[in-house]
Amino acid sequence: MRTLYFIRHAESEANKQRIFGSRLQVPLTPAGRADAARIAAEFREMAELDGIISSPLRRAVETAQAFSECFGCSIEQDERLVEQDLGSFSGMSYDSVKNMKEFESDPLKRWNWHAGGSGESYSMVAERVVDFLGSLSRLPQNGSWLIVTHAVFFRLLRGALENTLPEYPVKFPNNGEIWQVEFRGLGEFHTIKSLMLGNSRSFTHKP
Repeated sequence: MRTLYFIRHAESEANKQRIFGSRLQVPLTPAGRADAARIAAEFREMAELDGIISSPLRRAVETAQAFSECFGCSIEQDERLVEQDLGSFSGMSYDSVKNMKEFESDPLKRWNWHAGGSGESYSMVAERVVDFLGSLSRLPQNGSWLIVTHAVFFRLLRGALENTLPEYPVKFPNNGEIWQVEFRGLGEFHTIKSLMLGNSRSFTHKP
């Protein structure tokens, strides 16, 4: 059985400043870097890893590097794991968009909403999620992998793993929270186990 550990990157400067990081190359905060190292060390005591796959965005790669150093695994970067492209809303603060008519404030109505005009809809992100999950058949049947990604990806990931798409949850994990999944392939219902290590309970930044 393939065991997948999906982790939302540790606290980034965008999280701290309450802005939409989107595809911006923002780093982790000092607290985020320290927590990534702490989570990796705690995780090392409870699991083995055969590899790490990460979004190429800086905040994800910096999180992945903490695990790479701890486990001695190389990092494979995959563009499909990047955060939602928010178009013109990228880099804007959460508060500044609340009353903009162009911004869809209800997360449950974003399936066909193209963010910021040129950005992605949730349906487009879901296509990336499903394509990525389908590609994991290339991995050995038995093994464990860490996958580092972002908030909106997680929303659609749960929908894909629980076979509810185009319905999906509003809630997504805290920074540094890990979801453990025994992955059997697309089309199966998967139970998701949440692992809260380090200070991940404290990092609750959500727009």
